[in-house]
Amino acid sequence: MGTHDDVLALDATGQAELVRTGQLSATELVRAAVEAAQERNPAINAIIHPRYEAALAEAAAVDPAHGGAFAGVPLVVKDLGCNMAGEPAHGGTRALKNIAYRAPNDAALYRRFRRAGFVAIGRTNTPEWGSTITTEPIAYGPSRNPWNLDHSTGGSSGGSAAAVAAGIVAVGHANDGGGSIRVPASECGLVGLKPTRGRVSLAPDEGEAWAGATIDGAVTRSVRDAAAVLDAIAGYEPGDPYMAPPFSRHLRDEVGVTPGRLRIGVLSGAGMDGRVHAECIAAVERTAALLAAAGHHVEESAPAAMHDESFSSRFVTMIAAHTAHELLQLETLLGREVTEDDLEPDNLAFGAIGRGVSSADYLACLAAQHRWCREMLSWWHPADGSHGFDLLLSPVIATPPPRIGYLTGPEGGNRVAELLLFTAQFNVTGQPAISLPLHRSADGLPVGVQLVAGYGREDVLVRVAAQLETVAPWPSIAPQ
Repeated sequence: MGTHDDVLALDATGQAELVRTGQLSATELVRAAVEAAQERNPAINAIIHPRYEAALAEAAAVDPAHGGAFAGVPLVVKDLGCNMAGEPAHGGTRALKNIAYRAPNDAALYRRFRRAGFVAIGRTNTPEWGSTITTEPIAYGPSRNPWNLDHSTGGSSGGSAAAVAAGIVAVGHANDGGGSIRVPASECGLVGLKPTRGRVSLAPDEGEAWAGATIDGAVTRSVRDAAAVLDAIAGYEPGDPYMAPPFSRHLRDEVGVTPGRLRIGVLSGAGMDGRVHAECIAAVERTAALLAAAGHHVEESAPAAMHDESFSSRFVTMIAAHTAHELLQLETLLGREVTEDDLEPDNLAFGAIGRGVSSADYLACLAAQHRWCREMLSWWHPADGSHGFDLLLSPVIATPPPRIGYLTGPEGGNRVAELLLFTAQFNVTGQPAISLPLHRSADGLPVGVQLVAGYGREDVLVRVAAQLETVAPWPSIAPQ
Protein backbone atom coordinates (compact mmCIF):
# COMPACT_ATOMS: atom_id res chain seq x y z
CA MET A 1 0.00 0.00 0.00
CA GLY A 2 1.81 3.13 -1.23
CA THR A 3 5.14 4.27 0.12
CA HIS A 4 6.33 4.12 3.70
CA ASP A 5 5.58 7.84 4.01
CA ASP A 6 2.00 7.25 2.83
CA VAL A 7 1.50 4.57 5.47
CA LEU A 8 3.11 6.58 8.26
CA ALA A 9 0.98 9.61 7.35
CA LEU A 10 -2.12 7.66 8.43
CA ASP A 11 -3.39 7.87 11.97
CA ALA A 12 -3.15 4.76 14.16
CA THR A 13 -6.72 3.72 13.39
CA GLY A 14 -5.91 3.80 9.67
CA GLN A 15 -2.68 1.88 10.17
CA ALA A 16 -4.46 -0.76 12.25
CA GLU A 17 -7.02 -1.22 9.49
CA LEU A 18 -4.28 -1.97 6.96
CA VAL A 19 -2.88 -4.67 9.22
CA ARG A 20 -6.29 -6.10 10.10
CA THR A 21 -7.32 -6.41 6.45
CA GLY A 22 -4.01 -7.90 5.34
CA GLN A 23 -2.98 -4.97 3.15
CA LEU A 24 0.17 -4.63 5.23
CA SER A 25 1.84 -6.90 7.74
CA ALA A 26 2.70 -5.75 11.24
CA THR A 27 6.35 -6.34 10.42
CA GLU A 28 6.16 -4.09 7.35
CA LEU A 29 4.45 -1.35 9.35
CA VAL A 30 6.88 -1.49 12.25
CA ARG A 31 9.85 -1.62 9.87
CA ALA A 32 8.57 1.53 8.16
CA ALA A 33 8.44 3.29 11.55
CA VAL A 34 11.93 2.05 12.46
CA GLU A 35 13.37 3.27 9.17
CA ALA A 36 11.66 6.65 9.64
CA ALA A 37 13.10 6.85 13.16
CA GLN A 38 16.60 6.06 11.93
CA GLU A 39 16.28 8.77 9.28
CA ARG A 40 14.53 11.52 11.27
CA ASN A 41 15.38 11.03 14.91
CA PRO A 42 18.98 12.33 14.71
CA ALA A 43 17.60 15.78 13.90
CA ILE A 44 14.93 15.91 16.59
CA ASN A 45 16.37 13.76 19.41
CA ALA A 46 12.98 12.31 20.31
CA ILE A 47 13.80 8.62 20.83
CA ILE A 48 16.59 8.19 23.38
CA HIS A 49 16.25 4.42 24.01
CA PRO A 50 15.66 2.67 20.66
CA ARG A 51 14.39 -0.91 20.75
CA TYR A 52 14.17 -1.44 17.02
CA GLU A 53 15.22 -5.11 16.86
CA ALA A 54 12.95 -6.04 19.77
CA ALA A 55 10.07 -4.22 18.10
CA LEU A 56 10.55 -6.09 14.84
CA ALA A 57 10.60 -9.40 16.72
CA GLU A 58 7.37 -8.47 18.52
CA ALA A 59 5.77 -7.39 15.23
CA ALA A 60 6.54 -10.78 13.68
CA ALA A 61 4.45 -12.42 16.40
CA VAL A 62 1.39 -10.18 15.98
CA ASP A 63 -1.90 -11.94 15.19
CA PRO A 64 -3.93 -9.37 13.20
CA ALA A 65 -7.21 -11.13 13.93
CA HIS A 66 -6.82 -11.39 17.70
CA GLY A 67 -4.10 -8.91 18.59
CA GLY A 68 -6.22 -6.01 19.80
CA ALA A 69 -7.67 -2.86 18.27
CA PHE A 70 -4.18 -1.58 17.33
CA ALA A 71 -2.53 -4.87 16.41
CA GLY A 72 0.89 -4.18 14.90
CA VAL A 73 0.74 -0.38 15.22
CA PRO A 74 4.09 1.19 16.26
CA LEU A 75 4.20 3.33 19.40
CA VAL A 76 6.75 5.33 21.39
CA VAL A 77 6.76 5.31 25.19
CA LYS A 78 7.88 8.27 27.27
CA ASP A 79 10.86 7.61 29.54
CA LEU A 80 8.87 8.70 32.58
CA GLY A 81 6.35 6.26 33.99
CA CYS A 82 4.90 3.43 31.91
CA ASN A 83 7.77 1.16 32.92
CA MET A 84 8.73 -1.72 30.64
CA ALA A 85 10.42 -4.64 32.39
CA GLY A 86 14.13 -4.78 31.60
CA GLU A 87 14.05 -1.52 29.62
CA PRO A 88 15.78 1.77 30.58
CA ALA A 89 13.80 3.97 32.98
CA HIS A 90 15.82 7.12 33.63
CA GLY A 91 13.16 9.81 33.99
CA GLY A 92 15.48 12.33 32.36
CA THR A 93 18.04 12.06 35.17
CA ARG A 94 21.79 11.69 34.94
CA ALA A 95 21.71 9.67 38.15
CA LEU A 96 19.73 6.80 36.63
CA LYS A 97 21.43 7.13 33.26
CA ASN A 98 24.85 6.79 34.85
CA ILE A 99 23.94 3.50 36.55
CA ALA A 100 22.11 2.24 33.42
CA TYR A 101 19.00 1.65 35.51
CA ARG A 102 16.34 -0.64 34.05
CA ALA A 103 12.77 -1.14 35.21
CA PRO A 104 12.16 -4.31 37.23
CA ASN A 105 8.55 -4.77 36.06
CA ASP A 106 5.92 -3.73 33.55
CA ALA A 107 3.50 -0.97 34.47
CA ALA A 108 -0.17 -1.84 34.17
CA LEU A 109 -0.35 0.89 31.52
CA TYR A 110 2.28 -0.79 29.36
CA ARG A 111 0.43 -4.10 29.68
CA ARG A 112 -2.69 -2.35 28.39
CA PHE A 113 -0.79 -0.83 25.46
CA ARG A 114 0.51 -4.30 24.60
CA ARG A 115 -2.94 -5.87 25.00
CA ALA A 116 -4.26 -3.32 22.52
CA GLY A 117 -1.65 -4.56 20.02
CA PHE A 118 0.80 -1.65 20.06
CA VAL A 119 4.48 -2.37 19.39
CA ALA A 120 6.89 0.02 21.16
CA ILE A 121 9.86 1.03 19.00
CA GLY A 122 11.56 3.08 21.71
CA ARG A 123 11.36 5.29 24.77
CA THR A 124 11.35 9.06 24.38
CA ASN A 125 13.09 12.09 25.80
CA THR A 126 11.65 13.95 28.78
CA PRO A 127 12.80 16.76 31.07
CA GLU A 128 14.19 15.54 34.36
CA TRP A 129 11.32 14.09 36.45
CA GLY A 130 8.86 15.86 34.13
CA SER A 131 9.11 19.01 36.20
CA THR A 132 9.10 21.61 33.43
CA ILE A 133 7.38 22.35 30.12
CA THR A 134 10.31 22.07 27.74
CA THR A 135 12.21 18.89 26.90
CA GLU A 136 15.84 19.90 27.38
CA PRO A 137 17.37 17.61 30.02
CA ILE A 138 21.10 17.75 30.71
CA ALA A 139 21.12 13.95 30.62
CA TYR A 140 20.03 13.62 26.99
CA GLY A 141 20.00 17.08 25.44
CA PRO A 142 17.04 18.89 23.88
CA SER A 143 14.34 17.43 21.72
CA ARG A 144 13.67 19.69 18.75
CA ASN A 145 10.39 20.70 17.19
CA PRO A 146 9.88 19.15 13.72
CA TRP A 147 8.13 22.34 12.59
CA ASN A 148 11.29 24.36 13.33
CA LEU A 149 14.36 22.73 14.89
CA ASP A 150 15.32 25.90 16.75
CA HIS A 151 12.16 25.70 18.85
CA SER A 152 11.01 23.66 21.83
CA THR A 153 8.74 20.64 21.58
CA GLY A 154 7.14 21.56 24.88
CA GLY A 155 7.24 19.23 27.85
CA SER A 156 7.28 17.09 29.61
CA SER A 157 6.07 14.72 26.87
CA GLY A 158 8.13 16.54 24.26
CA GLY A 159 10.02 13.54 22.93
CA SER A 160 6.82 11.64 22.24
CA ALA A 161 5.22 14.69 20.61
CA ALA A 162 8.24 15.23 18.36
CA ALA A 163 8.18 11.60 17.21
CA VAL A 164 4.49 11.82 16.30
CA ALA A 165 4.78 15.23 14.63
CA ALA A 166 7.75 14.02 12.57
CA GLY A 167 5.73 11.13 11.15
CA ILE A 168 7.68 8.36 12.86
CA VAL A 169 4.66 6.98 14.75
CA ALA A 170 1.02 7.98 15.01
CA VAL A 171 0.71 7.61 18.80
CA GLY A 172 3.06 8.58 21.59
CA HIS A 173 2.58 7.73 25.24
CA ALA A 174 2.45 10.90 27.33
CA ASN A 175 1.56 11.98 30.84
CA ASP A 176 0.43 15.24 32.37
CA GLY A 177 0.94 16.75 35.82
CA GLY A 178 0.58 20.42 34.93
CA GLY A 179 0.13 20.47 31.17
CA SER A 180 2.60 17.85 29.95
CA ILE A 181 0.25 16.25 27.42
CA ARG A 182 -1.43 19.46 26.26
CA VAL A 183 1.62 21.76 26.01
CA PRO A 184 3.64 19.44 23.71
CA ALA A 185 0.49 18.78 21.67
CA SER A 186 0.02 22.52 21.24
CA GLU A 187 3.66 23.15 20.29
CA CYS A 188 3.92 20.18 17.90
CA GLY A 189 0.54 20.48 16.17
CA LEU A 190 -1.12 17.41 17.71
CA VAL A 191 -4.19 16.31 19.62
CA GLY A 192 -3.49 15.93 23.34
CA LEU A 193 -6.25 14.52 25.54
CA LYS A 194 -5.65 14.69 29.31
CA PRO A 195 -8.05 12.20 30.91
CA THR A 196 -10.07 12.57 34.08
CA ARG A 197 -8.31 11.74 37.35
CA GLY A 198 -8.43 8.00 37.96
CA ARG A 199 -9.15 7.13 34.33
CA VAL A 200 -5.69 5.55 33.79
CA SER A 201 -3.97 3.60 36.54
CA LEU A 202 -0.44 4.11 37.87
CA ALA A 203 -0.32 0.49 39.11
CA PRO A 204 1.55 -1.37 40.37
CA ASP A 205 4.22 1.05 41.59
CA GLU A 206 2.18 4.13 42.54
CA GLY A 207 -1.32 5.10 43.59
CA GLU A 208 -0.97 8.77 42.82
CA ALA A 209 1.68 11.39 42.15
CA TRP A 210 1.62 15.14 42.81
CA ALA A 211 -1.42 14.62 45.08
CA GLY A 212 -3.44 13.12 42.24
CA ALA A 213 -2.54 15.80 39.68
CA THR A 214 -0.76 13.45 37.26
CA ILE A 215 -2.44 11.24 34.68
CA ASP A 216 -1.24 9.19 31.70
CA GLY A 217 -2.54 9.38 28.15
CA ALA A 218 -1.22 9.96 24.64
CA VAL A 219 -0.49 12.50 21.95
CA THR A 220 -2.07 11.66 18.60
CA ARG A 221 -2.77 13.10 15.18
CA SER A 222 -6.54 12.59 15.18
CA VAL A 223 -9.44 12.86 17.58
CA ARG A 224 -10.57 9.32 16.80
CA ASP A 225 -7.15 8.02 17.82
CA ALA A 226 -7.25 10.03 21.05
CA ALA A 227 -10.60 8.44 21.89
CA ALA A 228 -9.71 4.90 20.89
CA VAL A 229 -6.36 4.94 22.69
CA LEU A 230 -8.05 6.07 25.89
CA ASP A 231 -10.57 3.24 25.50
CA ALA A 232 -7.62 0.85 25.36
CA ILE A 233 -5.70 2.12 28.39
CA ALA A 234 -8.48 3.24 30.74
CA GLY A 235 -9.63 1.18 33.67
CA TYR A 236 -9.36 0.51 37.37
CA GLU A 237 -6.59 -1.63 38.81
CA PRO A 238 -6.99 -3.16 42.29
CA GLY A 239 -5.78 -0.75 44.96
CA ASP A 240 -6.13 2.43 42.91
CA PRO A 241 -7.10 5.37 45.17
CA TYR A 242 -9.38 6.91 42.51
CA MET A 243 -11.75 5.61 39.87
CA ALA A 244 -13.17 7.88 37.18
CA PRO A 245 -16.88 7.66 36.31
CA PRO A 246 -17.21 4.92 33.66
CA PHE A 247 -18.09 5.84 30.09
CA SER A 248 -21.63 4.96 29.01
CA ARG A 249 -20.15 3.50 25.81
CA HIS A 250 -16.78 3.33 24.09
CA LEU A 251 -15.28 6.79 23.76
CA ARG A 252 -14.44 6.10 20.11
CA ASP A 253 -18.20 5.82 19.49
CA GLU A 254 -18.56 9.50 20.47
CA VAL A 255 -16.64 10.59 17.36
CA GLY A 256 -19.19 11.94 14.92
CA VAL A 257 -21.99 12.16 17.49
CA THR A 258 -23.73 15.54 17.35
CA PRO A 259 -22.90 17.31 20.60
CA GLY A 260 -26.09 19.36 20.65
CA ARG A 261 -26.09 23.04 21.51
CA LEU A 262 -23.54 23.52 24.27
CA ARG A 263 -22.88 26.45 26.58
CA ILE A 264 -19.20 27.35 26.13
CA GLY A 265 -17.27 29.93 28.11
CA VAL A 266 -14.28 31.65 26.51
CA LEU A 267 -11.10 32.82 28.23
CA SER A 268 -8.95 34.19 25.41
CA GLY A 269 -6.32 35.87 27.54
CA ALA A 270 -6.92 39.20 25.82
CA GLY A 271 -7.55 41.02 29.10
CA MET A 272 -4.62 39.59 31.03
CA ASP A 273 -2.28 42.60 30.97
CA GLY A 274 -0.31 41.48 27.92
CA ARG A 275 0.69 38.15 29.49
CA VAL A 276 -0.73 36.16 26.55
CA HIS A 277 0.80 36.26 23.06
CA ALA A 278 -1.40 37.69 20.30
CA GLU A 279 -1.17 34.43 18.31
CA CYS A 280 -2.62 32.47 21.25
CA ILE A 281 -5.44 34.99 21.65
CA ALA A 282 -6.15 34.78 17.91
CA ALA A 283 -6.26 30.97 18.12
CA VAL A 284 -8.95 31.09 20.81
CA GLU A 285 -10.96 33.78 19.07
CA ARG A 286 -10.93 31.84 15.80
CA THR A 287 -12.04 28.68 17.57
CA ALA A 288 -14.80 30.55 19.40
CA ALA A 289 -16.09 31.74 16.02
CA LEU A 290 -16.05 28.16 14.68
CA LEU A 291 -18.00 26.94 17.70
CA ALA A 292 -20.56 29.73 17.39
CA ALA A 293 -20.97 28.96 13.68
CA ALA A 294 -21.60 25.32 14.63
CA GLY A 295 -24.58 26.46 16.71
CA HIS A 296 -23.14 26.55 20.23
CA HIS A 297 -23.85 29.32 22.72
CA VAL A 298 -20.49 31.04 23.18
CA GLU A 299 -19.79 33.81 25.68
CA GLU A 300 -16.87 35.34 27.55
CA SER A 301 -16.78 33.60 30.90
CA ALA A 302 -14.45 31.52 33.07
CA PRO A 303 -14.38 30.21 36.65
CA ALA A 304 -13.74 33.04 39.10
CA ALA A 305 -11.12 30.90 40.86
CA MET A 306 -9.17 30.25 37.65
CA HIS A 307 -6.39 32.69 38.50
CA ASP A 308 -6.55 32.69 42.27
CA GLU A 309 -3.17 34.12 43.29
CA SER A 310 -2.68 31.48 45.99
CA PHE A 311 -3.10 28.54 43.60
CA SER A 312 0.45 28.60 42.25
CA SER A 313 2.10 28.62 45.68
CA ARG A 314 0.00 25.64 46.80
CA PHE A 315 0.80 23.78 43.57
CA VAL A 316 4.52 24.39 44.09
CA THR A 317 4.23 23.14 47.68
CA MET A 318 2.67 19.87 46.49
CA ILE A 319 5.30 19.35 43.79
CA ALA A 320 8.13 20.21 46.18
CA ALA A 321 6.91 17.73 48.78
CA HIS A 322 6.65 15.02 46.13
CA THR A 323 10.14 15.89 44.86
CA ALA A 324 11.54 15.51 48.36
CA HIS A 325 10.00 12.04 48.46
CA GLU A 326 11.53 11.20 45.06
CA LEU A 327 14.91 12.36 46.33
CA LEU A 328 14.67 9.96 49.27
CA GLN A 329 13.80 7.11 46.92
CA LEU A 330 16.69 7.97 44.60
CA GLU A 331 19.15 8.17 47.49
CA THR A 332 17.99 4.76 48.71
CA LEU A 333 18.53 3.32 45.23
CA LEU A 334 21.97 4.92 44.85
CA GLY A 335 23.03 4.17 48.43
CA ARG A 336 24.32 7.71 48.91
CA GLU A 337 23.24 11.34 48.96
CA VAL A 338 22.19 12.92 45.69
CA THR A 339 24.53 15.62 44.35
CA GLU A 340 24.46 18.27 41.64
CA ASP A 341 26.05 15.70 39.31
CA ASP A 342 22.90 13.58 39.64
CA LEU A 343 20.08 16.11 39.35
CA GLU A 344 19.53 19.53 37.82
CA PRO A 345 19.41 22.66 40.01
CA ASP A 346 15.64 23.17 39.75
CA ASN A 347 14.84 19.70 41.08
CA LEU A 348 17.42 19.99 43.83
CA ALA A 349 15.79 23.29 44.79
CA PHE A 350 12.30 21.74 44.70
CA GLY A 351 13.55 18.95 46.91
CA ALA A 352 15.06 21.41 49.40
CA ILE A 353 11.76 23.28 49.58
CA GLY A 354 9.88 20.02 50.01
CA ARG A 355 12.08 18.90 52.89
CA GLY A 356 10.97 22.03 54.72
CA VAL A 357 7.25 21.28 54.33
CA SER A 358 5.87 19.73 57.51
CA SER A 359 3.15 17.10 57.45
CA ALA A 360 0.72 19.63 58.94
CA ASP A 361 1.64 22.21 56.28
CA TYR A 362 1.13 19.63 53.54
CA LEU A 363 -2.30 18.61 54.80
CA ALA A 364 -3.32 22.25 55.16
CA CYS A 365 -2.24 22.81 51.55
CA LEU A 366 -4.32 19.86 50.38
CA ALA A 367 -7.36 21.06 52.31
CA ALA A 368 -7.07 24.49 50.71
CA GLN A 369 -6.70 22.93 47.27
CA HIS A 370 -9.83 20.84 47.82
CA ARG A 371 -11.84 23.94 48.75
CA TRP A 372 -10.49 25.70 45.69
CA CYS A 373 -11.45 22.73 43.47
CA ARG A 374 -15.07 22.99 44.62
CA GLU A 375 -15.08 26.68 43.70
CA MET A 376 -13.65 25.89 40.26
CA LEU A 377 -16.05 23.07 39.48
CA SER A 378 -19.11 25.11 40.47
CA TRP A 379 -18.74 26.89 37.12
CA TRP A 380 -19.55 23.58 35.39
CA HIS A 381 -21.77 22.18 38.15
CA PRO A 382 -23.54 24.97 40.12
CA ALA A 383 -24.48 24.05 43.69
CA ASP A 384 -28.10 25.10 43.11
CA GLY A 385 -28.54 22.42 40.45
CA SER A 386 -28.89 24.88 37.56
CA HIS A 387 -27.18 24.24 34.24
CA GLY A 388 -23.64 25.55 34.27
CA PHE A 389 -21.22 25.66 31.38
CA ASP A 390 -20.42 22.57 29.33
CA LEU A 391 -16.94 23.62 28.19
CA LEU A 392 -14.26 26.20 28.79
CA LEU A 393 -12.21 27.36 25.78
CA SER A 394 -8.78 28.87 26.48
CA PRO A 395 -5.19 28.97 25.26
CA VAL A 396 -3.02 26.00 26.18
CA ILE A 397 0.10 28.02 26.92
CA ALA A 398 0.63 31.77 26.77
CA THR A 399 3.03 31.67 23.80
CA PRO A 400 3.77 29.86 20.54
CA PRO A 401 6.65 27.35 20.82
CA PRO A 402 9.59 29.21 22.42
CA ARG A 403 13.14 28.84 21.23
CA ILE A 404 15.37 26.14 22.66
CA GLY A 405 17.00 27.50 25.81
CA TYR A 406 14.34 30.09 26.68
CA LEU A 407 12.82 28.00 29.48
CA THR A 408 16.07 26.67 30.92
CA GLY A 409 18.92 28.21 32.91
CA PRO A 410 18.68 30.70 35.78
CA GLU A 411 15.58 32.47 34.40
CA GLY A 412 13.86 29.34 33.11
CA GLY A 413 11.70 28.71 36.15
CA ASN A 414 10.36 32.28 36.23
CA ARG A 415 9.57 32.14 32.52
CA VAL A 416 7.72 28.83 32.94
CA ALA A 417 5.55 30.42 35.63
CA GLU A 418 4.80 33.34 33.30
CA LEU A 419 3.62 31.02 30.51
CA LEU A 420 1.86 28.20 32.37
CA LEU A 421 -1.42 30.00 33.04
CA PHE A 422 -4.14 27.68 31.75
CA THR A 423 -3.35 24.01 32.29
CA ALA A 424 -2.21 23.07 35.79
CA GLN A 425 -5.53 24.12 37.32
CA PHE A 426 -7.21 21.15 35.67
CA ASN A 427 -4.63 18.68 36.89
CA VAL A 428 -5.60 19.71 40.41
CA THR A 429 -9.36 19.60 39.76
CA GLY A 430 -8.91 16.31 37.90
CA GLN A 431 -11.03 17.42 34.93
CA PRO A 432 -10.50 16.17 31.38
CA ALA A 433 -9.03 18.65 28.91
CA ILE A 434 -7.88 18.50 25.32
CA SER A 435 -5.47 20.50 23.16
CA LEU A 436 -6.41 20.85 19.50
CA PRO A 437 -4.04 22.11 16.75
CA LEU A 438 -6.36 24.72 15.26
CA HIS A 439 -3.95 27.58 14.60
CA ARG A 440 -0.59 28.36 13.03
CA SER A 441 1.47 31.42 13.88
CA ALA A 442 2.60 33.87 11.22
CA ASP A 443 5.92 32.01 11.01
CA GLY A 444 4.23 28.63 10.65
CA LEU A 445 4.50 27.25 14.18
CA PRO A 446 1.61 25.31 15.72
CA VAL A 447 -0.56 26.97 18.37
CA GLY A 448 -3.14 24.82 20.13
CA VAL A 449 -6.34 25.69 21.95
CA GLN A 450 -7.68 24.00 25.06
CA LEU A 451 -11.18 22.74 25.80
CA VAL A 452 -12.05 21.68 29.35
CA ALA A 453 -15.13 19.65 30.27
CA GLY A 454 -16.84 18.81 33.54
CA TYR A 455 -15.47 15.99 35.68
CA GLY A 456 -15.64 12.66 33.85
CA ARG A 457 -16.98 14.14 30.60
CA GLU A 458 -14.40 13.11 28.02
CA ASP A 459 -17.40 12.20 25.87
CA VAL A 460 -18.36 15.87 25.50
CA LEU A 461 -14.76 16.79 24.66
CA VAL A 462 -14.51 14.12 21.98
CA ARG A 463 -17.81 15.07 20.32
CA VAL A 464 -16.87 18.74 20.07
CA ALA A 465 -13.23 18.06 19.14
CA ALA A 466 -14.37 15.80 16.30
CA GLN A 467 -16.82 18.47 15.18
CA LEU A 468 -13.97 21.03 15.02
CA GLU A 469 -11.70 18.55 13.25
CA THR A 470 -14.36 18.19 10.55
CA VAL A 471 -14.90 21.90 9.94
CA ALA A 472 -11.24 22.93 10.32
CA PRO A 473 -9.01 19.92 9.61
CA TRP A 474 -5.38 20.26 10.61
CA PRO A 475 -2.20 18.97 8.92
CA SER A 476 -1.36 15.51 10.23
CA ILE A 477 2.43 15.63 9.92
CA ALA A 478 4.93 18.44 10.22
CA PRO A 479 7.08 19.56 7.29
CA GLN A 480 10.26 17.49 7.10
